[in-house]
Amino acid sequence: MTSILTRTLRNLPLTSTWATKFPLRSLTTSQPLTSAVQTQSKKTLTKPNVKNIVVVDGVRIPFLLSGTTYKDLMPHDLARAALKGLLHRTNIPKDSVDYIVYGTVIQEVKTSNVAREAALGAGFSDKIPAHTVTMACISSNQAMTTGFGLIASGQYDVVVAGGVELMSDVPIRHSRKMRKLMLELNKAKTLGQRLSVASKFRLNFLAPELPAVAEFSTSETMGHSADRLAAAFSVSRKEQDEYALRSHSLAKQAQEQGLLTDVIAFKVPGKDTVTKDNGIRPSSLEQMAKLKPAFIKPYGTVTAANSSFLTDGASAMLIMSEEKALALGYKPKAYLRDFVYVSQDPKDQLLLGPTYATPKVLEKAGLTLKDIDVFEFHEAFSGQILANFKAMDSDWFAQNYMGRKSKIGAPPLEKFNTWGGSLSLGHPFGATGCRLVMAAANRLRKDGGQYGLVAACAAGGQGHAMIVEAYPK
Repeated sequence: MTSILTRTLRNLPLTSTWATKFPLRSLTTSQPLTSAVQTQSKKTLTKPNVKNIVVVDGVRIPFLLSGTTYKDLMPHDLARAALKGLLHRTNIPKDSVDYIVYGTVIQEVKTSNVAREAALGAGFSDKIPAHTVTMACISSNQAMTTGFGLIASGQYDVVVAGGVELMSDVPIRHSRKMRKLMLELNKAKTLGQRLSVASKFRLNFLAPELPAVAEFSTSETMGHSADRLAAAFSVSRKEQDEYALRSHSLAKQAQEQGLLTDVIAFKVPGKDTVTKDNGIRPSSLEQMAKLKPAFIKPYGTVTAANSSFLTDGASAMLIMSEEKALALGYKPKAYLRDFVYVSQDPKDQLLLGPTYATPKVLEKAGLTLKDIDVFEFHEAFSGQILANFKAMDSDWFAQNYMGRKSKIGAPPLEKFNTWGGSLSLGHPFGATGCRLVMAAANRLRKDGGQYGLVAACAAGGQGHAMIVEAYPK
């Protein structure tokens, strides 16, 4: 069925189409790739009688294309490496940590509480509780805010939050009929009972159940939804390819200039030491234009080149109350401030989380879009990012879909994902949130900005946004 959003947009007068009314700014990479943030001193978001929560530091192992160097490992191996890297980076005494929270999406059944297994493997005390959360692509965002809540409520002072995903070895199940047969066979007591159960076997029982990146409620893949969203907002194939090229070019530049300081080296058992992300591959618009649509064929606009790729990786962050951090002698990198979670229709607005979350978190913090010096949005697809830009810059969308009087406005590109994003750096589902926050914190620190805004969409039509404030130098 044609989506309500698409149908509504198509029925608009030609003079009011998204493409003509809200044209995108040029994304050509012939323009300067970076621009220093020019800021003025602003008010701090410190609130009276409310604990300040700070990020001391954060790390991630290199994000790698699935099926490459990490393919023989397990998720807890990656998470353990990130935790060890955090210990080395911060020199935090292991017994000073009160709690550990990790996010993941596709769980390995042997280590369903991957936070606990990784913590034990990294040498943390077995007296430190740990649990695992899942919220699709914002799972490590949920891990962070869970830690935030534990500290803000006074339960703990020091929390490690992170996320992990290993797409190289996702669980592949037997069919339900085969599983049922095997369970019945296991319960059979006599030879006659076993033979009776075995007689029910059919060859098609052996067909495996492969995991799919699809919505359970709609049975639609995220890529298919991204293609429909791009069409609804009149985002062209060329615009999507230009944005993807921008992401890869900026990531390559940041990598070569040594700006991705959250990345730590990881000696993979039995293999070489990995030191950098391997999915950053600037191409050309001509080469990208040759690719065929990946989801809606033959007329779709979402391709492998303008989509994030399946990624293996893990991240970890050290979060504390400001009082505790200073008592331990740390100089934090940033404050974690207001945050929100949002949910909307998973059919027609699956990937519009940033559009809904951004105005809410700005209002909660008492800020405007102009106050933000650094934007770090998760890039699931080029079309998703550009559709969000158009939605955010539309009074009509704000009034008809969000119940708001006016638009919030689109983030200026000179402040947006200037060190690359998920399209180029990679997107391990459970680990990206921590990368976004650390990118915002490190960019603020380098450029002298004060406020960063992190936002992401997620499966289920959910989304997240958070304000990050630079810690005074």
